[in-house]
Amino acid sequence: MPWELIGTLVKILLVVNIAMGVVAYLIYIERKVAAYAQDRIGPNRAGSPIVPFGLLQPIADGAKMLLKEDVIPGYVSRPVYILAPLIAIVAAIIGFAVVPFGPVGPDQWMNFQIAPNVNIGILYVFAVGSLAVYGVILAGWASNNKYAFLGGLRSSAQLISYEIPLGMSILGMVLIAGSMDLSTIINWQSRHTWGIVVQPLGFLLFLVSGFAETNRLPFDLPESEQELVGGFHTEYSAMKFGMFFLGEYLHVITVSYLIAILFLGGWHIPFLTSPEQTWWPTSLLKMVILMSKVMAMILIIMWVRWTLPRFRYDQLMDLAWKSMIPLSIVNLVATSGIVQLIYSAS
Repeated sequence: MPWELIGTLVKILLVVNIAMGVVAYLIYIERKVAAYAQDRIGPNRAGSPIVPFGLLQPIADGAKMLLKEDVIPGYVSRPVYILAPLIAIVAAIIGFAVVPFGPVGPDQWMNFQIAPNVNIGILYVFAVGSLAVYGVILAGWASNNKYAFLGGLRSSAQLISYEIPLGMSILGMVLIAGSMDLSTIINWQSRHTWGIVVQPLGFLLFLVSGFAETNRLPFDLPESEQELVGGFHTEYSAMKFGMFFLGEYLHVITVSYLIAILFLGGWHIPFLTSPEQTWWPTSLLKMVILMSKVMAMILIIMWVRWTLPRFRYDQLMDLAWKSMIPLSIVNLVATSGIVQLIYSAS
């Protein structure tokens, strides 16, 4: 038992540190993608002959964030103002507890998951992910600033609206696989077909809802600078602002993991990997495959950000309540009927 506890603590430390490092370089990659979309070079100065292409830029950005003066305006509600960014980043990072980073099972030489065999894995991710809205609302309220308050209100309405189609879009895949355990869903796709084939509408709904849940363009209305100066984090600076930023990128990673696991087969590639392979080189290969799919999804999310214009607020709400939610109900009812017919016939 002590060794299991030590192993779990080591996994937690690895996941937290790797996630922070990955986020730092995702910001660098996004700046490069933005520069490519806008026909310019992007960050290229913070480097050396040994470390070219401005690859030291994330370290310079991190140092600037840590050393910058932390200004707390005198008119804010201080305890809540300090608590809000902590809620945002903690809610984003604890979701990784049940996300498998590679194959999981009793026959594997190592379980690539902090808390394996949690049969309500998806429910847990959604439950802790939805806590992030408290950080945004409290930040807007505690700032005592009308722009920040409006940003917080916008964000709460947006996140609550898109939680509904986001949750309903995955229920079809849960019904088909017969489990809410993420590793079980991957194994089902390995034995049959990928989720995107049996749930194309569910995939599309989850992808669009994921953009809205992570406040990414074209759904970044809570912080739109033209109308709200900076939105819910107008009064935040230095590391507190950085924590909101880190939380947003961690949500992007989580959504990309869920898309790869629920709809793109997880670590599975036909004729290359299968659940029966438990030798350690194949386990590492599966981990690399899953990471590649996640990285591809992150690049797509970045590409969309620098391609599409921002929605108006009424368009945003119309899309959620008049299109996304009805379509997710249709998808769920149709999938339930088909699954029932298949079980009745077998």
